[in-house]
Amino acid sequence: MERTEFYPADVGFFFEGKPRELELYEALFAQMEQAFPEASVKVQKSQISFYHKHLFAAASLPLRRRKNWPEECLVVTIGLARPLDSPRAAVKVEPYPGRWTNHVLLARKEEIDQQLLGWLREAYDFALAKGKK
Repeated sequence: MERTEFYPADVGFFFEGKPRELELYEALFAQMEQAFPEASVKVQKSQISFYHKHLFAAASLPLRRRKNWPEECLVVTIGLARPLDSPRAAVKVEPYPGRWTNHVLLARKEEIDQQLLGWLREAYDFALAKGKK
């Protein structure tokens, strides 16, 4: 996966004081790097974004934690043509017609499973198709 030379330091700064969330992100990144080797990753102020021509997913820390959310978790944002019909989707919004932003919470490494990776693959394919229109 393509990344800048400053990626390790940027990730360290992004998760400063959040060792559990960093551990979850590193496990997620390892799976994404294997599944999407041709993608690129960019650490930004509020999220770590994954691209292949277009943004298809992101990882972030919760800004406004809802009452029932885990104390330590990572928010994985998945861009799809549909809302996720799953209790794992903590938030679903349609910022544009036919484009859904789905937020899935990760509190344990075991939640980085085939279902989540399937959604990420769907988002990757959706983002790639946007560039062909």
